[in-house]
Amino acid sequence: MASPVLPRWRNMKAINRSLIRNLHFSFMALQLSTTSIVAGGGGGGGGQADAPLYSDVPKTRRSKLERKPYPTPMKVLIRRAKEEKKMRKVNPCRVLEHPPENGLLVPELIDVAHQVYRARESLLLGISKLVRLVPVLRCRFCFEVHIGPVGHQIHTCTGPKSGFRRAMHVWRRGHVQDVIYFPSCYHLYDRVGKPRVVHNERSSIQRIPAIVELCVQAGVHLEKYPVRRRTKPVYSVQGRILGFEPEADLSGLENDLQPSSFTLQFGSECKAEARSDQNSEENTAQSSVEINPGDEERLKDLGIRMLESWFEMISGAKKMMEKYTVWTCGYCPEVQVGPKGHKVRMCKASKHQSRDGMHAWQEATIDDIVGPNYVWHVQDPHGAPLDNNLKRYYGKSPALVELCVQAGAPVPHIYSSMMRLDVVPPDRDEVDLVA
Repeated sequence: MASPVLPRWRNMKAINRSLIRNLHFSFMALQLSTTSIVAGGGGGGGGQADAPLYSDVPKTRRSKLERKPYPTPMKVLIRRAKEEKKMRKVNPCRVLEHPPENGLLVPELIDVAHQVYRARESLLLGISKLVRLVPVLRCRFCFEVHIGPVGHQIHTCTGPKSGFRRAMHVWRRGHVQDVIYFPSCYHLYDRVGKPRVVHNERSSIQRIPAIVELCVQAGVHLEKYPVRRRTKPVYSVQGRILGFEPEADLSGLENDLQPSSFTLQFGSECKAEARSDQNSEENTAQSSVEINPGDEERLKDLGIRMLESWFEMISGAKKMMEKYTVWTCGYCPEVQVGPKGHKVRMCKASKHQSRDGMHAWQEATIDDIVGPNYVWHVQDPHGAPLDNNLKRYYGKSPALVELCVQAGAPVPHIYSSMMRLDVVPPDRDEVDLVA
C-alpha cells in the first residue's frame, strides 16, 4: 500500500522546487528593477549614464596554475580567425588598407603617443620627489608595498619562511620602482617585416619598457631606439607580409611623419626631458630641495599634477592599444608589443614544460603594460596600523594614487568605491559585535 504514496511525495517535492524557483526569479527581477530605478534616478533617460560604476577591490589569482582571463571572449576570437581565413582564401594577394597592419602609422595616434611618453617621463620625475616626502615601505621577502609611516599588520606575506612569521611582513624603505612598474619587452626595428624575435636573438636585441615601445611604434622618434618607418602599404600574400619599398628610400623620413608643429614642439620637449632625465639622481636631489616636508600646498599641487599625468598616460595607452596589438603571457608577466608574440623560450610559469618554455600569448590589458601595484588604503596615516582582523573593511588603490592622496590630492572619483570610503571600520573590540 506504500507504493501509491511515493508519487504523491514526488509530486509535492516537484511542486516545492517549482515554487522556490519562481520565488527566486521573482525576487531577482524585483531586485534588478529596484537597482535600475535607483541608478536611473526614477526612470530618467540619462540617469544611468551619470551613475558611477562600482569597482571593488581587485582580487589576485587563486592559484598560479590558473590562466589569466581573456579580455575578448574565445568565441569572438574564433569567429575573427575564421573570417580572416575565409578572406585569405577569397583573395590570397591583397593590399592591406588599414594602419597599422599595413606598416603605416595611425595619424590620429601620433600626438597621443607623444603625450603618453611625456606623461610617463613627468610621472617618474614626480614620483622620485614624492617618495622622499611621503614614506613608502616594501616587504623584505615579497612584493607587498605599503604607503604610510607604519606598515600594516595584515598577514599576506608569501615570501620565504613566511609560515614562521605567520605571514607577517618585514618592512623596509621602498623606491620609485615599488610604486609603479613598467615591464620590459623586445624592441622591434620593423614591426611588419619582422614581427617576431626568435630564441637565438634574445641577447642581441635590446629590451625597453613596453609602454615606451608602444609609443615608438605609434610615432615617437627616439635616437636610442631606431625603427623603420614606411610610406607605402605592404601586401599580404597567403598570410605572409611582403613590402616592395626599398629601405634606402626611408632615410630621413622621421621628421616628415610629424603631423603638425604642435607635434614637433611636443617631440622636442620629450627629447629634452629624456636628455635631462639621464642624470636622474642629480635632478631628483636638486628638485627635492625645492619642496620642504612642511610645505603642504606645494606637496598637494605636486600630487594633483601626478594624478593628471597618471590619467593622461593610462587613457592614451588605452587608445593606442585599440590599434596597436600588445600581447601578454597567460601565465607569467611577460609582454610584447607587436603583431605577434616573440618565440624566446623563457617562460617558467605553469605548464611551461609542455610548451617547451614558450609563452602562451593572449591579448593584453592596460594593467599588463603599466603595473599599478595595488596597496591597502589608509584613511588616517597617523593613526593605528591596519589590523588583520579588520581587513575586509579596508579598501585598495594603485600605489601611485595612494601616494598622491596622502600627499594631499583629492581622491579620484573612479577609485572612491575601490578605496571603500563609505565603509567605517569598527574598532578592534567591536569586531565580534559586527554581523
